[in-house]
Amino acid sequence: MGTLGTRLKELRKQRKLTQGQLGKALGVSDVTVGYWERDLNVPGGKSLTKLAQYLGVSEGFLLYGREDEANVGPAPVAAQQIPIISYVQAGAWSAECDARNLDGTVDYILTSEFHSRCTFALKVKGKSMEPDFVEGDVIIVDPELRPGPGDYVVAKNGGDEATFKKYRARGVSESGEEIFELVPLNEDYAVRNSAKEKIHIIGVVVEHRRMMRRK
Repeated sequence: MGTLGTRLKELRKQRKLTQGQLGKALGVSDVTVGYWERDLNVPGGKSLTKLAQYLGVSEGFLLYGREDEANVGPAPVAAQQIPIISYVQAGAWSAECDARNLDGTVDYILTSEFHSRCTFALKVKGKSMEPDFVEGDVIIVDPELRPGPGDYVVAKNGGDEATFKKYRARGVSESGEEIFELVPLNEDYAVRNSAKEKIHIIGVVVEHRRMMRRK
């Protein structure tokens, strides 16, 4: 059945969380989460309850690898509210922003996946990412993730607005900085290169939503 540590590590990886992200959600350090996963310490009291609720399992499952007989129903699944923001707001976004502290009237989209607290959503506009992404689609973006080959990203390359493109690594410059391109899927639009202009990656796209019927 394994140990609490092995179960916790497996649950964390299934939800694509780092130790730092999980610790931040619980109000503890990544070192503490590491101790739990290596069975050098055991979460107790409020930490155990918060851990079980956040991961969507029972405390009995974390401790013993099985659900308590008194709790034979399915474990609750946590739903995270992701704010849908504008491209201007996204242009000023960072990993330090807390999506829950936005002012004014905000529309939200729900997800059962586990993303950082600074995660936001955008509505796709324009035709540069057709045919895979069309105007009106919604993308969910996590600023705490680093892009890898084939990822889609939201970035800023001048002006106030962000842009949505595919990420393509192109090596490292003489000064040690990573060189990459922002690639549109529609060939009618230009490719941008970080060696030729200053580009700041805001976040990595982690979900794509499409309405099957449009107004």
